[in-house]
Amino acid sequence: MSSDRPRRVLLKLSGEAFCAPGSFGVDPRELEQIAREIKDAAAVGVQLAIVVGGGNIIRGAALAEEGHIHQATADYMGMLGTVINALALREKLSALDVDSRVLSALEIRSVAEPFIRGRAVRHLEKGRVVILAAGTGNPFFTTDTCAALRATELECRVLMKATKVDGVYSADPKKDPAAKRFDRLTFTEAIGKGLKIMDATALAMCQERKIPVLVFDFKTPGNIRRAVEKGGIGTMVTPP
Repeated sequence: MSSDRPRRVLLKLSGEAFCAPGSFGVDPRELEQIAREIKDAAAVGVQLAIVVGGGNIIRGAALAEEGHIHQATADYMGMLGTVINALALREKLSALDVDSRVLSALEIRSVAEPFIRGRAVRHLEKGRVVILAAGTGNPFFTTDTCAALRATELECRVLMKATKVDGVYSADPKKDPAAKRFDRLTFTEAIGKGLKIMDATALAMCQERKIPVLVFDFKTPGNIRRAVEKGGIGTMVTPP
């Protein structure tokens, strides 16, 4: 591992990484693709922790907004969705001979280890991919906030947010052809411009703890490995 390569990184995967575009559930082909990309990235020797979302299973926020379910309950349902994705990812990684563990913020001992910081660190130090499920274990917090929190707890050098676009833009590039793509931003610039990189709590935590955030397109083959190995892709958001 080169001296300028992050030694321990956190990858944030949305639930959309597990399903076909515009669909829901876990698509076997999408799962295969993302697992192979993670295997390729882990092969460079980086210690890799992964926070998974659950929007492909259930969107708790949408249920709460429509008034059908109390937001706290809807958020817990969303957390369980992330556990489903984490288990699917672990099984596929295992089939690819990648040693991995699922650690859950909600206690579900029959399917996952409880999240304990020291245990997660030991798994990482032994070269295992650590898949972090159930968000923070608390309602009213997003998986972006969970990613920022876990990156802080595990002392990761960078938080890599995998998205469907190749970086951060001044506007939605699908709606505005004049949208400008940024190669680098400071947290102050990102907040000042109102750019939707992560939710405000997550961004503030990364800013306070001085954890750079790399936003990149995970659909491009090899991009996860490029992100952990040498960078040069997506948009890097850094302290001033």
